[in-house]
Amino acid sequence: METNLSLLQQEKWRIIDQSSLGPMFDALQSFAMDDTLCTSVGAGVSSAVARSWVHHQTIVLGIQDTKLPFLQDGLAYLKEQGYRFIVRNSGGLAVVLDSGVLNLSLIFPDTEKGIDINRGYDAMWALIKEMFSDFHVDIEAREIEGSYCPGSYDLSINGKKFAGISQRRIRKGVAVQIYLCVSGSGQDRARLIQQFYKLAKKNQETKFFYPTIRPEVMASLTELLNTELTVQDVMLRFLNVLKQMSGRIYGEPLSGKELDWYAVNYQRIVDRNEKIIVDI
Repeated sequence: METNLSLLQQEKWRIIDQSSLGPMFDALQSFAMDDTLCTSVGAGVSSAVARSWVHHQTIVLGIQDTKLPFLQDGLAYLKEQGYRFIVRNSGGLAVVLDSGVLNLSLIFPDTEKGIDINRGYDAMWALIKEMFSDFHVDIEAREIEGSYCPGSYDLSINGKKFAGISQRRIRKGVAVQIYLCVSGSGQDRARLIQQFYKLAKKNQETKFFYPTIRPEVMASLTELLNTELTVQDVMLRFLNVLKQMSGRIYGEPLSGKELDWYAVNYQRIVDRNEKIIVDI
């Protein structure tokens, strides 16, 4: 555990809290923000960054999802259910974001030795275990078959997934990102993605693998810990652990060059989405 926590032991953590910006805060802005912070941290403009973010009623698709044979049918269903959708600029498959899902990004400089991919994942796993250590539960990191966006660093309790971790590397910066299903129904979120794939794939053979969703293998932390948790509760746990691990934590918005980098990154991801997703 000590080795995994070492990446969290930064001299300074810059905090950017975007967890309460409301429904108008678009997910495209978040991915542009992390790309910008990767560039800034990698260039030595910023210290390590811890960013929190929440998006309302949004489905984040992976590039692979855009290859589904009947994608427009799946997207029409999501729109009918009141969800927006975007395509992220990193790997993975579809995930659900809503007001009960807290996203965390840890952005580190990629040192001369380099940060091994698994070390980044392990650091996030260690952080989450530390955040919920008072519950004395075993938080595992392994693929949960039947979950949406399955991967070897799915986080689960008693075989039920509540979080997934991804990574993005740009210009000597490493962003380790996690979504945490804090409250609400994990099964309801899974059913939404289950129906999306049913309509967008229609049992047709495909070049890429798409998961067969089993809603019963997904849950929120509120359900798993049998304790009413809010995004604000989990934010406090997050900040407390970072404070314990670092010399100091401080808040600072984008400034100077970062604002220019952000404008470029945001336009790039907007353009990419406009090319991929046709209006329905």
